[in-house]
Amino acid sequence: MPKKPVVKKSNALINASYTISLVEQRLILLAIVSANGELEKMGELTVRAQDYADQWDVSLSTAYESLKDAAEQLFERRFTFQEETRKGLKTTVSRWVSHVAYVEGAASVDLAFAPHVQPLLCDLREKFTHYALEQVAGLSSVHAVRFYELLIAWRSTGQTPVIAVAELRQRLGIDSAKYPRMTDFKRWVLDAAIKQINEHTDITAKYEQHKRGRSITGFSFSLKLKAPEKLQKSRKKKTNAMLENGKRNTSGARYGIPQKVIEAQALPGEGYDDAALRLLEESKTQNATDTGDLFEIR
Repeated sequence: MPKKPVVKKSNALINASYTISLVEQRLILLAIVSANGELEKMGELTVRAQDYADQWDVSLSTAYESLKDAAEQLFERRFTFQEETRKGLKTTVSRWVSHVAYVEGAASVDLAFAPHVQPLLCDLREKFTHYALEQVAGLSSVHAVRFYELLIAWRSTGQTPVIAVAELRQRLGIDSAKYPRMTDFKRWVLDAAIKQINEHTDITAKYEQHKRGRSITGFSFSLKLKAPEKLQKSRKKKTNAMLENGKRNTSGARYGIPQKVIEAQALPGEGYDDAALRLLEESKTQNATDTGDLFEIR
C-alpha cells in the first residue's frame, strides 16, 4: 500500500498566532507533504491543482481557482511565534513564504517557505506534531484544522492545560473585535470546530470552560482516539459527505444560491447546508425580492 502522506510541524509553529484562509492552510499542508520528509533540503516546492482536487475531493476547476486565489494571498500572510533563547523569550514575526507563484499552464503553485519557517518544519527532534493528512481532509473550517493541530499535540496525555481566552484567540488569529460576545465565539468557533473534528477525524474532543466569578477566563480540552469501529464509521460518513458535496458541485445550486456565493459568505466553522439555510433566512428577514442582488460574493 502507498504510504499515507504525513504532515509534520514544530509545536512552536502549531502554537503560533496567525490568520489564514482554509485554502491557504491546505496549500501549506500540501507543500509540506510534497517535501517528502526532506524539509531540510527543500528549496522551491510545487503543489498541483490535481493534488488539491484528489485530497479534498473537489473538481479540478474548483481546485484550480482555489489555488490561484491562495497564491495571490499567501505572500502577504504573517505569523508570530515564540521560542526560548539564552537571552529570554523571543517573539518573531515572519512571512510564511519567501515567494509564491501560480503557474497558469501547469495549474500549479510554486513556493518556498521563508527562512524562519524552515527550521520550524525541519527541527522535529524534540517537540513536534505529526498527523496523517487524511485526518483533516473532511474539515471545511480553518478553525477546525487549527484546533485539530492544537489538540493532537496533546494526544499522549489526552488533556490540554487551561488556555486563556486571549491566548486562544491569538493562536487562532481571531482578534477581540470578532465574535466579542462569548456565546458567539463558542457557537461559531469552538462548537463548530469540535463538531467537525468529532465527525471527521480520528479523535473525539470536548472542552471545559473555566471562570473567574461570572466571566469565562479560559478553556481546557480533552481528547480520545477513536476505537477502530468508530473510526471506520466516521470515515464512511466523511466519504458519504464528500459524495454528496460532489453531487452539489455537479448538479448546480441546491438551494437556489450559487455555490461560490455560499462559500464566500459562510461564517468560520459553518458547513455548506448551514450557510445556505442562514442566507435564505436572512433573505426572508430582509424581504429581498431579487436574490441576485442579495447573494453577491463579498
